[in-house]
Amino acid sequence: MSVALRNAQRTVLVRRASLRRAVCALRTALGASRFDVGLVCAGNALMQRLNAAYRHCPEPTDVLSFPFHQVAAGELPQPRCREEYDLGDIFLGVEYIHQQCRKTGEDFDDVLTVTAAHGLCHLLGYRHNTKPEWEQMYQKEAQILEELNRLTGSRLRPLTAGLY
Repeated sequence: MSVALRNAQRTVLVRRASLRRAVCALRTALGASRFDVGLVCAGNALMQRLNAAYRHCPEPTDVLSFPFHQVAAGELPQPRCREEYDLGDIFLGVEYIHQQCRKTGEDFDDVLTVTAAHGLCHLLGYRHNTKPEWEQMYQKEAQILEELNRLTGSRLRPLTAGLY
């Protein structure tokens, strides 16, 4: 299936083709290659509005995920028809991520890919509200990033490293 990528901001240059390839590989590593995913690259203003509306936190953030299905962590959706082969949408706060990378010196494209992996895990029911949830999500992120690292020669690590 497809990864629909939309760049809804003009502040930060996004290498869309490489991001799409990475998300396709991550989706495959999750066993979800049959499912569509929407990916929106957003600026701070949009991320702030979405974060305020859905999480009651009126500030920009790095990633927000909106799952099409509600599933338990690690379960794949069980679609009943073609239209339900959809994992949902991930909004990447590329302006926020870029600002953080400028502060930390991290590579923007690498952090963007890791953030997309984090968002994909959220679409599949993974959370990090408690330490056990975080451990489960961290293990899944590490697993799929390891597969991407194997394919690309990268050395990406999970976004939630050191959260607990």
